[in-house]
Amino acid sequence: MTAEPKTRIAVVICSVGRPDILRELMPHLQRQSRAPDRLLLIGHQDSDIGFDPAPLFGPETRAETVLTRKGLCLQRNAGLDRINGDCDLVVFFDDDFVPAQDALEGIVAAFARWPEVNGMTGLVLADGILGPGLDDAQARARIAAYEATPRGTPQILRSGLQSLYGCNMAYRMAAIGPARFDETLPLYAWQEDSDFAARLPGGRIRTDAFAGVHRGTKSGRETAGRRLGYSQIANPWYLWRKGSMRGRFAARLALRNLLANHLKMARPEPWIDRRARAAGNWLALRDILRGRSHPGRILEL
Repeated sequence: MTAEPKTRIAVVICSVGRPDILRELMPHLQRQSRAPDRLLLIGHQDSDIGFDPAPLFGPETRAETVLTRKGLCLQRNAGLDRINGDCDLVVFFDDDFVPAQDALEGIVAAFARWPEVNGMTGLVLADGILGPGLDDAQARARIAAYEATPRGTPQILRSGLQSLYGCNMAYRMAAIGPARFDETLPLYAWQEDSDFAARLPGGRIRTDAFAGVHRGTKSGRETAGRRLGYSQIANPWYLWRKGSMRGRFAARLALRNLLANHLKMARPEPWIDRRARAAGNWLALRDILRGRSHPGRILEL
């Protein structure tokens, strides 16, 4: 009897200006119960990575560094182009997303379990993006507690998702085909994950089949202040007009950020420049009214 061919999985991690964060992630990938078949670290210049990942992994993992132009969509597309049909599945982890030991094993099993699903995002045990961020020790502690807790059969926590959480999203390569991330969205490319997921066929789910901690590290992020504020309004507007984001979802997304920036301006979080974000919000609204709104305008700010 002929054995079933092995399902091959690629891990793509994009990073700019945070080689220390990227290096801290490597032990978490080295300890995976199911090693990745491909590991691609995508940066803009050598200093973004700062080390050769190949010696860190065994012969079952082809680990390499890829350099391309700066921008999250450009970098993610470079990863997809490099895979070039060599793997069946791809998972995008942020450089500050710490996966549990069985994350890759869980992803492979989940796609086998639910053949109608083409995209999934996992269980985020803690999300530092909602606060000042988590260090590696805090992430390790949360992962250790999770791994020490008995778990049952993996479940679909939510189906019919319009978007997947970009810090940990996995896809079937067959569903991606020639599709790529929209390079019209520059730099941090806010909401690029929503746009990409919405354009692919098949079911999209959130599941507890794999899990991890999003550290939410603030250093090295290319989009801040006015730029991010502009993107918070201009990008949903652009994606709604493009047809990859529902109008109600786009409006709610933009309004939520507009209100948060203004309501918290008097007592802002130390890690967020609410006043600058609010200024960016109004620049985008003005551009929409003038018919000149475009995601790429942040490069001029």
